[in-house]
Amino acid sequence: MNPQIGQSMDTIGMFCRLNMNTRRELPIRSSEMGVLIYIHKHGAKVTPVMISQFFQIKKPSVTTMLNHLLEEKYLIKNKSETDGRSYTVQMTQKAINLVGESYEAYLKNVEILKKEMGATDFDLFIKLMEQANNALSKESKR
Repeated sequence: MNPQIGQSMDTIGMFCRLNMNTRRELPIRSSEMGVLIYIHKHGAKVTPVMISQFFQIKKPSVTTMLNHLLEEKYLIKNKSETDGRSYTVQMTQKAINLVGESYEAYLKNVEILKKEMGATDFDLFIKLMEQANNALSKESKR
């Protein structure tokens, strides 16, 4: 293996671990937390298809996550009045509280990055992360 690739893997892995350690004590899986954050940002009219498209995962995976969040009382299901198969989900107060607490920790990490890196390097970092996300997203669609 190319030494630069090995070092890059170590660096990326460390970044992910440091960022994830902030939210280690979540009562739900991090993927479910991502769904709650998405719903929080988009309001009460969120459908499983919207979640599937945003996270680029198959609908059965979304259904599994939503069912667990419903069982744990983080979400409420609202059936469509026109189509019995369709529904939207909305957050309960329990979910709103959890997102608020976790969002603070996440925001703190982003603020630390911006402060320590400086505005110019932080902006460059975000642009490069967007490029990396796009590259990996394209690859996963092949």
